Amino acid sequence: MQYKCKMTVIDKKVFPDLQEKYLADPKSGACPFYEVGAEYLFERYGDEDTFWTQGKGAHCSEAWDCFSRYVYAALQGGSIMRNWTNDEHMMIACCNDGTRPVIFKIERLDYKVLYTDAGTEIADALKKLDGVTDAVYRADKGFTEIFMDRNAEVPDEKIIAAVENIGCKVLKIN
Repeated sequence: MQYKCKMTVIDKKVFPDLQEKYLADPKSGACPFYEVGAEYLFERYGDEDTFWTQGKGAHCSEAWDCFSRYVYAALQGGSIMRNWTNDEHMMIACCNDGTRPVIFKIERLDYKVLYTDAGTEIADALKKLDGVTDAVYRADKGFTEIFMDRNAEVPDEKIIAAVENIGCKVLKIN
């Protein structure tokens, strides 16, 4: 099993009374760095390691300090927040700017990497399997990513059968 982490900006808050009382610029307003709805995907497979590359200036340093530990735990396959959220694969976190916090939803995505002798044609067949939420052929990498329901890992045997049923051959599953 492999893991990615998807982070979505779900809200931004502004506390004008606190900004007026405590900030050098009392009219600084909402965070200018993030926009609600923005999504960030972190992955660590093969030659990809976006945990390190996205952490270098692609995120506000205050926010990165608050959420990076959850992203790292997700990329290692860990429970992000067991017994706190209603799904241990998900965490709601925010930056520590007390006058204009940004709120993030952080999700662990479980997937398998499938190497075959085929290309895009296998994605549709894989999407029909129970427990598969998405299948994406990565032409740039030469493999297909099979995303699974968090609570229903799809056995390799079912993946192999689905691929062979359309006349293709599985070379490797990671």
